[in-house]
Amino acid sequence: MPSSLQQFKKKALAKPGVRAAYDELAEEFAFLDEVLKARAKAGLTQAEVAERMGTTQSAVARLESASAKHSPSLATLQRYAQALGYRVELRLVRA
Repeated sequence: MPSSLQQFKKKALAKPGVRAAYDELAEEFAFLDEVLKARAKAGLTQAEVAERMGTTQSAVARLESASAKHSPSLATLQRYAQALGYRVELRLVRA
């Protein structure tokens, strides 16, 4: 049986304006999903990552959020990745 969230998503994405906005954010959400999976795989809490980075748990929470108000620097992303035992790989891909 589909969950309430799945039903809501299906209904919302049937609306053209919602679908367009969702599609525009697909790359950002894919990146955030990758970030969250990396932290889960590392078995660390936000507080533990923050301690390794020398920052606060709330700063890590902002980094992991989909807020358009927050756009972390490459240096911050590198510190985050290093705290998890990863490295950042940045590429330009032709559209």
